[in-house]
Amino acid sequence: MSDAIVRMENIEKHFGNIVALSGVSFDVRPGECHCLLGDNGAGKSTFIKTMSGVHKPTKGRMIVSGKEVVFDSPREAMDAGIATVYQDLAMIPLMSVTRNFWMGREPTKGWGPFKQLDMKKAEQVTMSEMKRMGINLREADQAVGTLSGGERQTVAISRAVYFGAKVLILDEPTSALGVRQTASVLATIDRVRKDGIAVVFITHNVRHAMAVGDRFTVLNRGKTYGTSTADKITASELQDLMAGGQEMVELEGSLGGTV
Repeated sequence: MSDAIVRMENIEKHFGNIVALSGVSFDVRPGECHCLLGDNGAGKSTFIKTMSGVHKPTKGRMIVSGKEVVFDSPREAMDAGIATVYQDLAMIPLMSVTRNFWMGREPTKGWGPFKQLDMKKAEQVTMSEMKRMGINLREADQAVGTLSGGERQTVAISRAVYFGAKVLILDEPTSALGVRQTASVLATIDRVRKDGIAVVFITHNVRHAMAVGDRFTVLNRGKTYGTSTADKITASELQDLMAGGQEMVELEGSLGGTV
């Protein structure tokens, strides 16, 4: 597998006296899905906001494509090929899939003051890209609010990839979805990975991580428990690490193995 496209080394993030991240190291390579797992409050959100330019690390280094970088904004991270798809998806339900796909980047035709929206091109690209991701739209002007949760996730992922994402950070993309919609999103992640995109899959669901993950890093209270490959760790071991390792073993013992 290729060298890491993004490498985070000994990242610390402080908010006043609160230490949200403490010496976290993480990397992701082209064509792999690296899952970052952790329960609520583990530090996952702070970590991805640091990777995507929302926060600057208090300490540590971030290396992108072999060069050390310090992002001043999410726009700089996006310009470097790092795109984040958050849970809220940043979509307007009553607007069409095409309008949501191209929001802020609409293609134009004409010249000078006579430029106008090239809607035909926008619709063709949207339909084509969605089909490539396994979603067949009835029509390009279909309201995005009529799509399922999984399909809306796929629109957001497809949009990020089309506009040049080399690293795709997915923030709990399956957390609010049913079984069928979850399967659709996981299939999309697999397609993107096979296209050579590096995927950072943030989740607290071990089963979903095991379905598509190549490597797994567990975050707990702002620290990592190391990184394992899919052939070196089981779902139950990941679950135990997320719950605090030995703490989980002791809890299971006190409850008669019912956790």
